[in-house]
Amino acid sequence: MNHYADSSFLVSCYIPDTNNAKAKAWLSRAGSPLVFTALHNLEVRNAFKLGVFRRLFSAAEADATWADLEKDLRAGRLVKTTVNWSTAFRIAAQLSERHSAVVGSRSLDILHIAAAKTLGAVEFLSFDTRQKLLATAVGLPTSP
Repeated sequence: MNHYADSSFLVSCYIPDTNNAKAKAWLSRAGSPLVFTALHNLEVRNAFKLGVFRRLFSAAEADATWADLEKDLRAGRLVKTTVNWSTAFRIAAQLSERHSAVVGSRSLDILHIAAAKTLGAVEFLSFDTRQKLLATAVGLPTSP
């Protein structure tokens, strides 16, 4: 598992948004599983619940979408992965200190990049321009 996706990339894999086609195209080309951390679990599930709150889709649709994600976990397309969070937070603090004033990074974005670095990812998947700038600044290639 050399590819780490931020939560927005994962959400775009399951919700028909402006990046859905790009996310699915990348997944089709890559054919390799993506890590799924406790941070992903929180953020993706919360994104589905926020979609209900914002009336973008129904609670039943959100539940069905979460069930699709769980199928991907069982099938091995997503792999539950444990992050050494103390290491990730230490790296995140360093990234914040060095780059946030220039890039404008948000805390959770920094934490995703730190988790990717901690796990030894070779590619970072995101549609967030600032997050991709930070990943590139710390030597982590980005896509799509």
